[in-house]
Amino acid sequence: GRKLVDAPGECRSNHEVLCDLAARVGAQHRGFSMSPRQLIDGMLLDSGRRSLDELDAENWFDVMPDFETAHFINGFAHPDGKFHFRADWKRASAIISTMGALGPWADMPVFPDHWDVTERVTEATPFRLTTSPARTFLNSSFNETPGSRKREGRPTVLATPADLQRLGLKDGDKVILGNHRGEVILHVKDHDSQETGVLIAEGLWPNDQHENGCGINALTGADQPAPAGGGVFHDIAVWMKKA
Repeated sequence: GRKLVDAPGECRSNHEVLCDLAARVGAQHRGFSMSPRQLIDGMLLDSGRRSLDELDAENWFDVMPDFETAHFINGFAHPDGKFHFRADWKRASAIISTMGALGPWADMPVFPDHWDVTERVTEATPFRLTTSPARTFLNSSFNETPGSRKREGRPTVLATPADLQRLGLKDGDKVILGNHRGEVILHVKDHDSQETGVLIAEGLWPNDQHENGCGINALTGADQPAPAGGGVFHDIAVWMKKA
């Protein structure tokens, strides 16, 4: 949609921040010298749409395919018109990623199936950890504002009553989460909405908010997921003990 209000205070758009960073590090790209409107207009035209001026005038573009195309009445978008169950992962990844196939794509099943590729829990690391967004801040956005910190309190990990009892822990205890990558200190909170054996650490707190100076991503792998890369932020196996 169109710009409706000016940004308050020192707020800046992502585009402004990226352009300023590019200027500081000497990065070159035509997008860094374009205004937001020029950037949007260029994306529209490069995508085969009409101009931003026309979008402003009409409020939206109806880009929905016709009924027969949308419902595959006349077949699917392959030369033979058939739905292809067998995946060519290398070719597919080249379409969606400019870097080509990434991660262990050759190990992926060629037909629709479960792929047992997640980080397994073991006797040494019996918990699955997910690093979900906090209610007040998403990832690192707004995680250093006074209001967000006041509302969130402190870095915590949510654990079920059964898991707390098994480890001799109680709500509010200081705990250490760890695996072969590192250790993180935070406080545990009694929470019963997840399955036993699952821990939830909400929000990406700054490293200096953790007692040992290590944030939650010290436990997260840097593995490239197949077939086209991405993040593995919710695929972590850890142990937990009282600090």
